[in-house]
Amino acid sequence: MQNHRTRDMHSPSKAVPKTSVPPLVLIVGCSQSGKTTLLERLIPEFTRRGWRVGTIKHHHGNRLELDKPGKDSWRHKAAGASTSIVCSPRRIGMVRDMDHDPGPQRLLRLLDHTDIVLCEGYKQADFPKVEVFRSQVGEQPLCLEDRRLLAVVSDEQLDCRAPRFLPAEAGRLCEYIISQLELKRQHP
Repeated sequence: MQNHRTRDMHSPSKAVPKTSVPPLVLIVGCSQSGKTTLLERLIPEFTRRGWRVGTIKHHHGNRLELDKPGKDSWRHKAAGASTSIVCSPRRIGMVRDMDHDPGPQRLLRLLDHTDIVLCEGYKQADFPKVEVFRSQVGEQPLCLEDRRLLAVVSDEQLDCRAPRFLPAEAGRLCEYIISQLELKRQHP
């Protein structure tokens, strides 16, 4: 069996391209539902299992503040994300741990070094989703009918096809995401 990163022996001029796009899971819900808090619990669960986690925070405003204590991107990094990206309709910002100057070519592949990307927001996007729901901030979950809904995180009993996890069950949720998406670490 040939390693997917090596050249085809019958065609030495053609390299088989390496898959560098990690799987993406959206963490969605109403504003103030607890999405960032869930990420602060979920990121360490993946990192304890040896996964490199990247995060993306969808921001609706035009002004971005990065790596500032208390801001979501700072909270993602503090929880153990190796890379945190914040994007809005007009700007993108990234905070990433580095041990050397990567050069411009490496910067083009912003998240190629991660095993999974957890994204806060983009609830309309066609990717697997985990919805955080609290009745204090919304009448009902937003994505109950979404075919990509993997799970709901809530203290409330809900009538939905996706399994429900309590906010404190980040470890169980992590294992569930890995098993449902049949994920494998890309960077052993």
